[in-house]
Amino acid sequence: MFAHTDRPIFVLGCPRSGTTLLQLMLHSHHRIAVPAETRFVIPAWTSRCDFGDLRDSRNRRALADWITTGRGTKFADLGLDADRTADEIVSAPPTLGSALAVVFRAYARRFDRVRWGDKRPSYFRYVDALRRMYPDAQFVHVVRDGRDCVASLKEMPWYKQDINHAICVWREAIDQGRRYAAELGPDAYYELQYERLVADPADELMRLCAFLGEEYDPAMTEPNRVARLTVPPQKKWHRRTHGAVDGGSVGSWTRRLEPWEVGLAEAAFGDRLAEYGYEPSGAPRPTRGQLARLAKVSTHRRMSQSKQRMRERWRTRNEPNPVESLLTTVWTGPAPLIVEPASPLGMVPAPSPVPLAERRAEPARTGHPGI
Repeated sequence: MFAHTDRPIFVLGCPRSGTTLLQLMLHSHHRIAVPAETRFVIPAWTSRCDFGDLRDSRNRRALADWITTGRGTKFADLGLDADRTADEIVSAPPTLGSALAVVFRAYARRFDRVRWGDKRPSYFRYVDALRRMYPDAQFVHVVRDGRDCVASLKEMPWYKQDINHAICVWREAIDQGRRYAAELGPDAYYELQYERLVADPADELMRLCAFLGEEYDPAMTEPNRVARLTVPPQKKWHRRTHGAVDGGSVGSWTRRLEPWEVGLAEAAFGDRLAEYGYEPSGAPRPTRGQLARLAKVSTHRRMSQSKQRMRERWRTRNEPNPVESLLTTVWTGPAPLIVEPASPLGMVPAPSPVPLAERRAEPARTGHPGI
């Protein structure tokens, strides 16, 4: 039996790595509620000094109004009453973590769930911030073949940068993951490979549930049921979530990338691909000019990130309040809906998570020759 927990769950990874699929799977669990991208956590964090001392109820009201009605946030997609949620934020303990937790707790309450999470690929850059607000949080990093991520990013209507940036994003996500694996340890950080997830959803989700301290729920293998209700049809790039889980997109980089693009990607992060069991393609080595352009972009990105870290240190020194959530996430409303197992599979105890080093060393189950 599992001792139920209410630790927050954050899903992160390189964009186009499968974080939306995992978000839907987690939201299908009868104890967990994970919305689509909310888009207010990071902006609230970076603007925390601007909201002033949250011990002043007027400042809490300004923060609450921004979260619930501010331009650019996705609060309206949560299906919550804005006025009621704002009042709850004002009544909550005067910390940023508490204010944000109010919203996620209310979202969980909407579905009779007792545990909340959030998903955004770029959270891989903000784990330190999330840990300051939620020290007991658990982080799930979705890893996918970097060549597939790069190929998919190139085709996204919202991605305005070139292949050099796409290559750097995947490499940065992996490198940050290495750091967090070492710092957080196996109780707080978990890596899950997309290829294994779509090849054998039940097995991978059982292991994930073991990490989360949750009993496995077979409904997690049918995220399309949730997608029909929560993923807007205009988001064509998420159309695969409306169907059954399959590995049809695994290895599609072989059709979507030019040979020189494959070679450039493998030159940039081939050692990291090998660490996760992804096989090299044998693509031609990039030219000096291509490598020089990639190096220039990489340097520019490092400088920009360094400036961001400097700004963050200034904010930390000038925080008007503690940021850690003081809000209990335990909900004492109606008992949560308990879903009866749909098959005998639901009665099988979840296996222990495979140690991170073993998961990385074992070849990924891609189901595609040459991957």
